[in-house]
Amino acid sequence: GINAEYGGLDVCIRKPLVATCSLDRTVRIWNYENNSLDLTKEFQEEAFSVALHPSGLYVLVGFSDKLRLMNILIDDIQPFKEFTIRGCRECQFSNGGHLFAAVHGNVIQLYATYTFENVGNLKGHNGKVRSIVWSQDDSKIISCGVDGAVYEWSVYTSKREGESVLKTCSYTCAAVSPEGGTTFAVGSDKTLKEISDSQIQREVPAADTVLTQVAISRSGRMLFVGTAQGSIRAMKFPLTVPGEWTEHQCHASSITKMRISYDDGFLFTVGEDACLYTFKIMDKEGRGLKAKDITYAEEILISKSDLQEKDTAMKELKTRVYELNMENEYQLRLKDMNHHEKTKELTEKFIQEMESLKTKNQVLKTDKDKEEAKHEEERQELIERQHQELQDLESANNQKLMAEYEKYQELQAKSQRMQEEYERQLAAKSESHKQALREQTEQYETKLHEKIGQLEAAHDEMRQTMRIHEETKKQIEEDADREILDIKNMYERRLREEKEGNMRLTGETGIMKKKFKSQEQEIEALKSDINNLNTEKNKLNGVIKSLEKDILGLKKEIQERDETIQDKEKRIYDLKKKNQELEKFKFVLDYKIRELKKQIEPRENDIKAMKDQIQEMDTELERYNKNNTALDLKIEESKQKLKANKEEMAVQRQKVHDMEAELKRFRTDVSNCVQYIQDPQKLKTKIVELNKKYVQSEQAVEAAGMDVDIQKEYARQRDHLERSVASFRKKLAKDQQIHRADNVRIMQENVSLIKEINDLRRELKIARTQISSLKYALNLDQNKKVHDLEANSNVLKKGAPPIGPIIAPEELDQTKKIVEIQKSEIKRLRDELRHSLNRPLSNGQKLPPLEVAQ
Repeated sequence: GINAEYGGLDVCIRKPLVATCSLDRTVRIWNYENNSLDLTKEFQEEAFSVALHPSGLYVLVGFSDKLRLMNILIDDIQPFKEFTIRGCRECQFSNGGHLFAAVHGNVIQLYATYTFENVGNLKGHNGKVRSIVWSQDDSKIISCGVDGAVYEWSVYTSKREGESVLKTCSYTCAAVSPEGGTTFAVGSDKTLKEISDSQIQREVPAADTVLTQVAISRSGRMLFVGTAQGSIRAMKFPLTVPGEWTEHQCHASSITKMRISYDDGFLFTVGEDACLYTFKIMDKEGRGLKAKDITYAEEILISKSDLQEKDTAMKELKTRVYELNMENEYQLRLKDMNHHEKTKELTEKFIQEMESLKTKNQVLKTDKDKEEAKHEEERQELIERQHQELQDLESANNQKLMAEYEKYQELQAKSQRMQEEYERQLAAKSESHKQALREQTEQYETKLHEKIGQLEAAHDEMRQTMRIHEETKKQIEEDADREILDIKNMYERRLREEKEGNMRLTGETGIMKKKFKSQEQEIEALKSDINNLNTEKNKLNGVIKSLEKDILGLKKEIQERDETIQDKEKRIYDLKKKNQELEKFKFVLDYKIRELKKQIEPRENDIKAMKDQIQEMDTELERYNKNNTALDLKIEESKQKLKANKEEMAVQRQKVHDMEAELKRFRTDVSNCVQYIQDPQKLKTKIVELNKKYVQSEQAVEAAGMDVDIQKEYARQRDHLERSVASFRKKLAKDQQIHRADNVRIMQENVSLIKEINDLRRELKIARTQISSLKYALNLDQNKKVHDLEANSNVLKKGAPPIGPIIAPEELDQTKKIVEIQKSEIKRLRDELRHSLNRPLSNGQKLPPLEVAQ
């Protein structure tokens, strides 16, 4: 990798080499056969472009100061010829290697590779040249540039043979087919263009992606393009519109150069992300393309001085190797003698240690036998002790089981008594629940009547305020009455559902008896709910404290703003003083202005005359515009008439075609009748059949006459409709002016209505605060019931009589369900009210959002 983006890329024919140059002032030679970097050379100037000679022995590099032709040696890149071309952005060797082309500004210069002569200059581009490419036979050069031109040049005559200019596109790259007849170019207009015979034959859109590079294989069967997003597209070839391709994402930014190897086996790309990618080209089945029989050259260049230095170095190294071999042999002999002595000493030591280890082993065996006998005795004692403890535990556990069984019998009797007591309480509570349900239904009915009365009063007020718009008032009254009826029916339906639910709950009391054992767990759950409510209460207290802190902060901010207001008042006082001084200057300037006006008066007269002339020209222009509009209408009418005439001609042609077909059929039938000319009877029957088949009746003739009348009537109706359309357009212009005034009036009335609705919202907010206070009182009552239930459960466990009224768990669940139903009903009413307030007004606007008090 490098630290700057790549500027140039080229491949070689005779060797598996790729050359790159970058803005970090380095030129690199890569070997794509074994994926290695062969050479790297850093220069003093920035390198913008690079081209490899087909032999792989020379490289052409365009630097910021000059264009240099260099030798590729075994371990270095040495320049041997310089050309005075500054900042060469594009250079390219011919396929034969005898010529190379280099871009110098807007001119493409041709040089001989071996004599360095300037054999031609190609002039014609008006902007920078971005790409040059040689045809396979080196007879043509294709160039493209930012001026939107793609030119085809003759190498022998240095003249332009073909051109395609598109000013709206800034070309970045071009490629030529193997036969040299078709050019492919990409640029800033996000399309791939196929150019042949100086004409754009096909434009393939790139799906809103800028294409930066294009490359075609030497076989002419594959086409690749690079994008500004760093992806490579393998296009379906020959090209189709819309284009088809397979996309491969590789670079992180725009692709700057793209090349294909001579054998069409590899694709190389470089980009602004400072990366070089090598792709193996495969077909759809994943098989590599059949490689051509190319034997890469192995010869390299080396300078004579380097060769002599290497020869002397090799001789010195050979003498050094001979000396080292002699010295190593002597050292090896000495080491062998030392090793023999050390091995003798080590064998003697090992024999002594083995004898000592044998004696230690015998002693350890005797110790092991003694320890085994001792452990066996201890194991027998532990087994006897465990057996005795097991018998004692079995007797103790049997006694405990008997005692627990007696306790179980007592608890079972006690639970039977408690179950009977709870059944009596359940019956009593069901009666009280029914009574409470009746009271609540009556209460809700009274509330419903009150709400209906309030709604009717509100609608009466709205009728008084909306007398001007009778039609709008009627619609709103009908909507309000319909909503009241819907709400009333909905409440009645819900009341019936609650009654049915109560009947169903009475049937479920038998099932609730079986759930007695789970009531204690529910009581624990209620306790946890109470704890959660306490935690929520603490959280709300914390929120209140944080809000109080915010209030204090806002008070401080108000104080600071008061101080800033005082500072601004002081500044205003200073500005007033300055204003007085400026007024003095104004008096002096006014005097000068009056004098200047005296001088300007003749010019103002000229300006006035010119304005009058401009006004006359404006009136004349308006007259011309009116005439143009009238002519446009006439043209439109004539187009419609022409269209109708064309349709009528098509109908008549169809009729002629049908008549010709019928005439042909008649001739065939007559020819068939001729064969029966000798048999008069058959001839008569055939002629009768022809009469029935082809002779028209009187009704058909009348129908044809009627068709002519219908066409005349259709033409008359069409003329009438065209005249009525013109009159309707004039009326439409007048009605638009009238409706603008009506819309302004409706807007003013809507503003008054919005004010009244805001008043109603304030009243609704007060009603909500009352509902929240009632909900708070209801929650306190529920908490009191839960406290009584806990006290009674504790007393029952101790066996004492209950302190307060006993609340059955079934009743507690029932009250919770009622509270949930009431909450859902309140929420639904809020949603309906919000929906009605957010409903669009007569002019299409909506009311401001409703602030719901939670």
